[in-house]
Order: sequence, then structure tokens, then C-alpha cells
Amino acid sequence: MSIDYFNRYHPLHHLKTRVALRARRRMYERVLALTRPTRETRVLDVGTTPDLSIPYNNFFERWYPHREHITACSVEDCSNLEEYFLGLKFRLVQGKDLPFQDREFGLAVSFAVLEHVGPEGQQRHFLAELARVADTFVVYTPYRYFPVEMHTLLPVMHWLPTRWYRMMWRRLGMEFWADEANLNLLSLRKAKQLLPPSGHATVRLMCTFGWPSNIEMHWHRRKG
Repeated sequence: MSIDYFNRYHPLHHLKTRVALRARRRMYERVLALTRPTRETRVLDVGTTPDLSIPYNNFFERWYPHREHITACSVEDCSNLEEYFLGLKFRLVQGKDLPFQDREFGLAVSFAVLEHVGPEGQQRHFLAELARVADTFVVYTPYRYFPVEMHTLLPVMHWLPTRWYRMMWRRLGMEFWADEANLNLLSLRKAKQLLPPSGHATVRLMCTFGWPSNIEMHWHRRKG
């Protein structure tokens, strides 16, 4: 089944792009403010895409000035990023574990990926892997109770109990997004429960147009 993953052909695509780009600029600035990476900090970006046609895709690589210290990884082949962002290194992820050594990076970032890794157990493992390979990580994932679900671009239906809205999406022909393996939206409470206990974490909501739209998860390893 072919999926219009980025809603390229949806009539609201251009509006979504403007909103998403604005939100990602704020995420980028927040990451720098929270973690204060130096020009020598080794950074891991988990969940890049080979697509370069949409301006908000791979935004961290577009804006970060020290690309020679970025390693990108994904379950998709994004080796084209090495040519587009000179100095960047790419690694393919095969399986659930990240292909890196413990504490190989000073900082790991991941944007709009956690909601796609599967059920709760896999989401918890994903965050544990970030904590294993980096001293600190910052993750952003959509907040379930934003009025518009940004993958389907449907309003408020996803506020219903999970079983109900997934059933309704299937009836609307959105089987891909109705599958928990492809989209598992989080509340603030659920996000807090997923974080590794081996460090300090803060979880907050980021707003768009005055409404909470994204969950920010900042974790760092305990010293000592």
C-alpha cells in the first residue's frame, strides 16, 4: 500500500509545511538552549529521512553549523545525506538496537520518531537506547490532544479512546495510521512513564497557536 507519508497531495499540505517549519525552528533553538553543544560535541540524530524536497525534513542537519560532528541514523537508507550535508556520517539501523557503542555521543536528538516505533514497550526501548549511546537526549513527539492529528490531518477524532479512533480511521481507509506499529500517540502522562530511570528528565509541552502541540523530553545521565 502506497502511503502519502508527508501529505504532499493533501489540500492543506502547504499550510502544514509552514506550521511544521515554524515549530521545528523552535525545537532546534530549544535543543541548543537546553544542551549547549560545543563545536566538538558528537551529535546523533535518530530518525532522519532521505527526502530533501520538504523544507522541514532533516532540519537539524540543515541548520546545525558543525555537520562534521553529526551522525544520522534511520531505518531508511539516508546515505544521500552524506553528499548533501558534507561532513555528516550516516548509519543504517537494522533491528531495535542502535548500531553504536555505549556513550558514543554527547547528545542525541530525535524529532517526530517516537510515535512511529510501535507499542509502549518498543517506545520505552527506543528511549533506553538513546540513553545508552548518549549522555543527554532531547526528543520531540506530537501531543495526542492537539486538535488536529498531523499525520491524518483529521480534527479531534484522536481524542476518543484509542480503540475507537483507530476503528474509525480504518473505516475511512486509513489502515496504515490506524496500526499501532505505525502511529502510537502519547499523552504527557504516558510520555513521563517511558523515560529511563537512570538519569534526570524534564518533560514539558510546546505550544502551537497557543495550544499544546508537542511533547519535549529532555534526559541527561546522572553524574558519578
